[in-house]
Amino acid sequence: MAARLALILQLIVGVSYSHAATLERRGEHFLKLPVIHSTNKDVFPDAWDKRAIVTVPLANRSDVAYYAQLDIGTPPQQVYVQLDTGSFELWVNPDCSNLKGSADVRFCRAVGHYNPSSSSTAKQVAGTKTLRYGIGSALIQYVQDDIALTGTDSQLKGIRFGVAIDTVDEFSGILGIGHGNNVTLTYRNFIDELEEQGITNTKAFSLALGGKDEREGVVIFGGMDTGKFTGTLQTLPIVPAAQSPDGVPRYWVNMTSLALTPPNGESKRYIDTTMAVFLDSGATLTLLPTDLANEIAMDFGAEATEANGFYQVSCALNDIPGTLDFAFDGVTIHVPYRELVREFQTSLGTQCFLGISPSDDFILLGDTMLRSAYAVFDQTNDAVHMAQYVNCGTNEVEITDTTDFSTIRGDCDPESTKNSASAVGGVVPTITAPPIGSGASVSSALPSTRASTSIYGPAGSWVWLLATALWAVYLAA
Repeated sequence: MAARLALILQLIVGVSYSHAATLERRGEHFLKLPVIHSTNKDVFPDAWDKRAIVTVPLANRSDVAYYAQLDIGTPPQQVYVQLDTGSFELWVNPDCSNLKGSADVRFCRAVGHYNPSSSSTAKQVAGTKTLRYGIGSALIQYVQDDIALTGTDSQLKGIRFGVAIDTVDEFSGILGIGHGNNVTLTYRNFIDELEEQGITNTKAFSLALGGKDEREGVVIFGGMDTGKFTGTLQTLPIVPAAQSPDGVPRYWVNMTSLALTPPNGESKRYIDTTMAVFLDSGATLTLLPTDLANEIAMDFGAEATEANGFYQVSCALNDIPGTLDFAFDGVTIHVPYRELVREFQTSLGTQCFLGISPSDDFILLGDTMLRSAYAVFDQTNDAVHMAQYVNCGTNEVEITDTTDFSTIRGDCDPESTKNSASAVGGVVPTITAPPIGSGASVSSALPSTRASTSIYGPAGSWVWLLATALWAVYLAA
């Protein structure tokens, strides 16, 4: 395990999914897959029942992640899986029976269940594997089956993936879209099979998680959408595993600097911020070295972390213009203040936390940063091509083995921060964080050298909450 971190506060209630998120294929050699945040009420209108009150432990939570629909087997069986650039394998069927809290059980059941015996094309494959997650784990049996590309006449044949025999504290299956065959695995994973079976021409995919208000994004395997970014895509070489911080083949790239641009426009550049960072769609928060995270937090009005290691900040930051600026070679991703703030609605009122956490063990850029970036993860060329995310429509194009990314420009004009409140001098208003109420805390997850999702909490850190003191928490991620 690479690191330990505190846990996410979520008193989730009444989670149930409706049918949504359909796979679509556009053009000749690319596949579009909607990526839905679980709090998207347009897609999941019945997902939240705030009347329910339950006592749940602080634990890793799948409801803060982004999900994709897969239709597996013959006839197709619909399941939702977490989209994760931090893992390498696909598996389904979490065990819902051992979860604590009725809301967690409903959430787990809502992601769908795959039964190999109900599929005429399923075949069991020799071999089992245990995937470990800090406080959670999944024991899987490998099978092969077809995955329909819904909305098209295409289908992936004989895909190898895991069916859980038993899981502990896992709320959904995972679609790992990291490196696969002959890199981290001895078989072809989902990315490999897309190329092998001619659905894509390369092992490249583009990811736009979308802004916090959108609650929906898109991943395009073998393609990109020039209506989702501004400027020219800049190519960042993936740091080889042998030179990476953890020695594992991941989407490590070099960040050149980190700065804060407050409402008054006088940018503050943080020192010693040239470092390798890991781009992880499976992590809710962004993890930075402790001294750096503390300095940023102070600039946002939080003098110290609360009991579980997170920074409570003023919710007024949602209405203040300003950005945290992640610079790479040739491109800077400007993350608006509001994208960095996580809100929790409780009976005590709205409480907000900074979407950055301290970690001296593992540095990653999670959803709180990636929502503001458009990234093409390119295994074929060992690179990540990145630009500023802006949504100005849809223009999907294929990626081929001859694509020159340096010539690809987004269709969108640069967009000023969506936080259009009047400018305020200084970094942010002086804010004294109120004391944390009973149980009002938040957490993220931390990837390790696992072949699994990057959302988990430290082993042994169970904290039970008195749910009768709070109404259901609605996470606005």
